[in-house]
Amino acid sequence: MDRRTFLATAAGAGAAALTLGGASAAFARPSSAQSDDTKLLHTWFRATYRSIVAMTTDFGLTADKIDVSGPGRPLPSVQTSPTNIGCGLWSTVAAAGLGVISPAAMHQQLSRTLSAVERLERAHGFWFNWYNAYDGSVLTSWPGTGDAVRPFLSSVDNAWLVTGLRIAADADPALGPRIAKLLADADWAYYYTPFDPADPAAGPGQLRGGFWPDQPGKGEPTGHHYGALNTEPRMASYLGIADGSLPAEHYWHLYRTMLPGWGQEQEPEGSWVVVDGVRLWQGHYTYRGRRLVPSWGGSMFEALMVPLFVPEREWSPRAWGVTHDRYVRSQIEHGLDEAAYGYWGFSPANIPEGGYREYGVDAIGMQVEGYNSLGVVTPHASFLALPQARGAAVDNLRALDRDFSAYDEDYGFRDSVNIATGRVSDFVLALDQGMIAAALAQQLRPGLLQRSFRTSGFASRVRPLLEREDFGI
Repeated sequence: MDRRTFLATAAGAGAAALTLGGASAAFARPSSAQSDDTKLLHTWFRATYRSIVAMTTDFGLTADKIDVSGPGRPLPSVQTSPTNIGCGLWSTVAAAGLGVISPAAMHQQLSRTLSAVERLERAHGFWFNWYNAYDGSVLTSWPGTGDAVRPFLSSVDNAWLVTGLRIAADADPALGPRIAKLLADADWAYYYTPFDPADPAAGPGQLRGGFWPDQPGKGEPTGHHYGALNTEPRMASYLGIADGSLPAEHYWHLYRTMLPGWGQEQEPEGSWVVVDGVRLWQGHYTYRGRRLVPSWGGSMFEALMVPLFVPEREWSPRAWGVTHDRYVRSQIEHGLDEAAYGYWGFSPANIPEGGYREYGVDAIGMQVEGYNSLGVVTPHASFLALPQARGAAVDNLRALDRDFSAYDEDYGFRDSVNIATGRVSDFVLALDQGMIAAALAQQLRPGLLQRSFRTSGFASRVRPLLEREDFGI
């Protein structure tokens, strides 16, 4: 397969005190300080959950975002997505598990959202990418601009809604039959292109980014597959392998890096290996002397959103566990040492001045023109780093609050901070607040949101794959 083919298939997807010792000092904060952080983490969770409640409409869907810069209660945006709805579901379960709301309140909220989801129009068993959060209608024009929106079925966005539904069913078994009925039609084979050894460009054994279903048959597919392994679309891969709709070999057809000579961010080291009958390039990058498996663009949520739910670190300590640790350390070193911002944590978020874009550490992403940090720090990235560097993450977040007032007592951390200008985003986003809520739940009540991903097909089909993973690092 040549480089052009790969690019078509792999796309998709206190600071002042800290800087005195650089990233190494930040990473080595004593674990004994963790007990002092617990009350603060609970406080941050409560504020974050208030933002989720504020983004949830009377119809029951969690909207895309709210503007928290003005007086009074902020209004949710018109648009919502499957990912946003999933964030609302698991955040509600987390709130009950942490004692913020009662089990009865959890049931009421989950049932209301489930009733809304049951009313949403679908195609081929999956949900469209954008709905009106107030009535559930499919969006065909963008709120505010009137630009046309072509209804689309996204594999990665549907994965996050299915994740939320699984967590809801586990937390509230009374809702299980309704959720099972919804998920019965969600066959991940819809997105899958089987591997064709005679023509791997046409048959890469990977998932499409999605389909526009307004064309005959399956609809019009995206021009790319999700080919990179260490990116957030692997959640869809895990779900499909776990329920048996995708073959286990699909996991081995995902790329650890591009092949040498393909023109990527750096020339990878590695070797060819055969696993479960699949020949794959077991490649890695080296950043600041540290071997790791890159993501596509170098952002935090690509690498660390999935393990909020799937225990990759536990099931694959010498592969996934190692690369997660090194990925976090690389983000810290970029912010504190390489770029010398004094703060760290880079992931797609609201632009402080308005809009949305990807932020990351370019050197740990495969894409040549990857995601750059640009001096914009995104608080949710620090929360994702809690399992690897709890002390450093808490110190970084405290500094962002102290130096930029990035924390809102009513709604949690604002979405982003421009370190150079001091501009703080006016918005909080459901996706980013949902990741924060899940990360805090994992710290404060480990395993709460992982229960449904430790049994059945995840235990029998996904876990053995992760246990055989090596990465060569």
